[in-house]
Amino acid sequence: MLETAAVAFATFFATIGPVDLAALFAALTPNSTPAHRRSLAVKGTLIAAGILLLFAIFGNALLDRLGISLAALRTAGGILLLLLGIDMVFARPSGCTLTTEEETIEARGKQDISVFPLATPLIAGPATIGATILLIAEARGDFALQLTVIATLLIVLALTFLLLLAANQVQKRLSVTGLNVISRTVGVLISALAVQFIFDGIRDSGLFL
Repeated sequence: MLETAAVAFATFFATIGPVDLAALFAALTPNSTPAHRRSLAVKGTLIAAGILLLFAIFGNALLDRLGISLAALRTAGGILLLLLGIDMVFARPSGCTLTTEEETIEARGKQDISVFPLATPLIAGPATIGATILLIAEARGDFALQLTVIATLLIVLALTFLLLLAANQVQKRLSVTGLNVISRTVGVLISALAVQFIFDGIRDSGLFL
C-alpha cells in the first residue's frame, strides 16, 4: 500500500506540477485581488477533482467498453509519462500539462480562468487523466489500493490548491532556477517510472510468448 501511495504521489505530482502551476497561475492573474484568486483556485481545483474522480470511478469501464487492455494502457501511459519526464528533465514546456501559446493569450483576456485553462488542461490534463486511469487499473480491483490512489490524488490536489493560494510567494522565492531544479529532479523519477510501465505493458501483452 505504501508503494502504491509513493508511486501515485510521484506520478500525480509530476503530471499536475503544483509548483510550476502556481507560478503560471500568478502570471495569468497579475491584476486579480486575493479574494478573486482564492475564488478561482477553489473553483478550478474542485472542477479538476470532479473530472479526475469521474475517470477514477468509470475509467476501467470505459476501457472495457473500448476494448483496451491493461497492457496497452500501461504501454501508452508509460510513453506519455516518458515524454513528460523528458520535457521536465530538460526544463522544456510540455504539451501534456501546459496550454498552447494561443490558449494562454485567450486565458489572459478572461476574468474567469477557473474552468479553462486552470481546471483543464492545467490540473486535469491528458497526462493526469491517463495516469489516474492507469493507477486505478494497476490496483486490479483491490478496493484498498484503489482508495489509496484516490486519497493520494486528493492530497496532491490539496497541495496544488495551497500553492495556488500562495502563487505570488512561490513565483518570487523559487525563481526560474528553483523551478527547474524541482522539475528536473521529479522528471528523472518519472522517466524511470514510465519506462517500468512500458516494460510491464510489453511483458503482459503476450507479444513475445
